[in-house]
Amino acid sequence: MNDKKIAIRVRNLGKKYTLGGSQEQYLTLRDAIVNSVKAPFKRFNRASPDQGFWALNNVSFDVEQGEVVGIIGRNGAGKSTLLKILSRITAPTEGTVELHGRVGSLLEVGTGFHPEMTGRENIFLNGSILGMKKVEIEQKFDEIVKFAEIEKFLDTPVKRYSSGMYVRLAFAVAAHLEPEILVVDEVLAVGDAAFQKKCLGKMGEVAKEGRTVLFVSHNMSAISSLCNRTILLDTGTVIQDGNASKVIQEYLSSNITFNGEKVWQNPNERPGNENIRLYSLRLISEKGNAQHNFDIGEDIKIEVKYNVLTNGIHPIVSIVVKSQSGEIVFASLNMQSENIIEDSFAGKEFQPGVYTTVCILPKNFFNTNTYTIDLHLALNLDILAVCIQDIISFTIFDFNGYNSTGLNWKGVVHPKFMWITSQN
Repeated sequence: MNDKKIAIRVRNLGKKYTLGGSQEQYLTLRDAIVNSVKAPFKRFNRASPDQGFWALNNVSFDVEQGEVVGIIGRNGAGKSTLLKILSRITAPTEGTVELHGRVGSLLEVGTGFHPEMTGRENIFLNGSILGMKKVEIEQKFDEIVKFAEIEKFLDTPVKRYSSGMYVRLAFAVAAHLEPEILVVDEVLAVGDAAFQKKCLGKMGEVAKEGRTVLFVSHNMSAISSLCNRTILLDTGTVIQDGNASKVIQEYLSSNITFNGEKVWQNPNERPGNENIRLYSLRLISEKGNAQHNFDIGEDIKIEVKYNVLTNGIHPIVSIVVKSQSGEIVFASLNMQSENIIEDSFAGKEFQPGVYTTVCILPKNFFNTNTYTIDLHLALNLDILAVCIQDIISFTIFDFNGYNSTGLNWKGVVHPKFMWITSQN
């Protein structure tokens, strides 16, 4: 019999939203590339404005005290809605939630902060919102300030803080005021790499102290290193719940094209808008074939074909290449090309017609592994027309013995550099 206590019990949970007809903002290309780094698996599925939308549907699970559980899934899967219900920010439409312990939540940068108040004042304000007594906050105050690294700005209004300072202070308060249940959404992407590592270490400490952690992230490396168990959500339902590594692999391998090309034959299904439509994305080998398996010693051509429908636009094509664990290897766009001078269309307005843009990924760059590609197609730097996550996948093999040492090289890249030895 399991003697562990249940910290969270969710039964038949559902949340329905009635969507209005308000006009959505345009998403810029900059937003799309940043979102790929912060949220590599984002999908732009939108419901009709007049329809009810079930963000969660019949979700059930238990979390034991002291468990660290990752929650993953594409944007729109219901992750943030679930955390908002658990944090009592919004009420469920149906079903029940039992929480055994005080909940500390970090769902958005600066949630619970007053912009006119100083960092010092907001520590006490946020602690009070979490249900802490003044004496408890005072006991942890110095530790919070040190962790957040804001000593010099402690008495500065937080409206003058950078986003990084905001998230450092917000996380420090939520993690140090000892809630029995810590709920963390994808906010750590705002901080730099060193602070993210620091936060992951702190959440590990929280778990060792017997407190419960629910962690939503699109960073699969962070999920796999911190969580033993992961719940995969898709369109508001639980698809998988189990070992973190197995669930992550299932997630990464789903809905990805592996045949080397993605073609939209039906004109009505081509991604885009009235200005531009995407025809196809193909991965081309040195022999000119569309394929998804490549040798480490050959170039890979990424061929993007699209139809410009109106005058006066400057199409920008960009890609984000990610490792199997979801880490960003690099992002690139055609206006950064090395041969931009040789590109006869660079900086010019396009006339209506069908165009093909090619990016060449150099040989001896990738390590042997599987990689996925996000594709963005913009009218200019301000207006994004197409953003498709994990549109296609390719795998790098060492068919011809490039790695003659036989060693298993670490990392996502395995470049071939020039080495020279001389005698002094």
